[in-house]
Amino acid sequence: MRKERLEEIIESFKKLKIAVIGDVMLDDYLIGTVDRISPEAPVPVVSIKSERFALGGAANVVNNLATLGAKVSCFSVVGRDYDGERLLHELKKKGIDTSGIVETVDRPTIVKRRVISGNHQLLRLDWEDTSNIRKSIENHLLENIESQLDGLNAVILSDYNKGLLTSRVTKKVIELCREKNIIVTIDPKPQNVENYYGATSMTPNRKEASECLGLSINANMNEVGERLKNKLGLSNLLLTKSEEGMSLFVNDKLVNIPTYAEEVFDVTGAGDTVISVYTLSLAAGLEPQSAAKIANTAAGVVVGKMGTSIVTKSEILDFYCKIYKNECGIADEFKN
Repeated sequence: MRKERLEEIIESFKKLKIAVIGDVMLDDYLIGTVDRISPEAPVPVVSIKSERFALGGAANVVNNLATLGAKVSCFSVVGRDYDGERLLHELKKKGIDTSGIVETVDRPTIVKRRVISGNHQLLRLDWEDTSNIRKSIENHLLENIESQLDGLNAVILSDYNKGLLTSRVTKKVIELCREKNIIVTIDPKPQNVENYYGATSMTPNRKEASECLGLSINANMNEVGERLKNKLGLSNLLLTKSEEGMSLFVNDKLVNIPTYAEEVFDVTGAGDTVISVYTLSLAAGLEPQSAAKIANTAAGVVVGKMGTSIVTKSEILDFYCKIYKNECGIADEFKN
């Protein structure tokens, strides 16, 4: 793929309309120093110096898409609380359409609060309710989704198994997308695998793919990927394998893509980046193999950053041409 063509593809992301449906949350960080042990109990006393938060879960997928220029709408549930206000405010600041998010008083906004000193995480506090959302919220959510489907290029189901993507919601969204010929991709949770039948694609990691089939993580990944793709009737499946790269299963063909990360500091959020860039590339008209190579490039960038991170257009372009420097001068793979 020539550099000029890749630039054209990445620039085309801003013309795309993507919906993300899933479990949004806040990643909160309390950062301080430890100078003594508490006299009340044998635990460190942390003197807090700063606090920061990042968009987490499905909200990190939204953040990745928005950073790459796409027009993004988010469908989820948040609590009618302070953290919900913070989350919605941050999404709106980034130009995200939040009209599809349902606010409720009977569930807290999901928050993962970490206490950090130096390079060490001392404690994590979670606020969440992982029970399935009530039927009335399902109805409200599905009404919001159906009213905004027209004009979408793709839908991403970002499943963190926190109760939003119930069987009813997931199956109905896939059905609606198939009727309207909209790409639908899934970042899965094995507990919910039976709900994903008929989607366009899925991006599990090695552990998720194995568990979806009730197999050991040491199972043959080539067989696992092919079986899972066929079991769910997917058009393609992109299996991520950490330091071993990715495997793409498409048209009864297996394509292995090696990893090119220069340094790995933190894999947090890498799966969110993969599904974001892969879905955008498919929606831009790329064949799955080319889309997977761009997603692999983006993952190689983001694992070199600390914490839940995003990747920019220029980072993808620069790293792609560094990896595939010979390809950048040959005929492109863009689907006409």
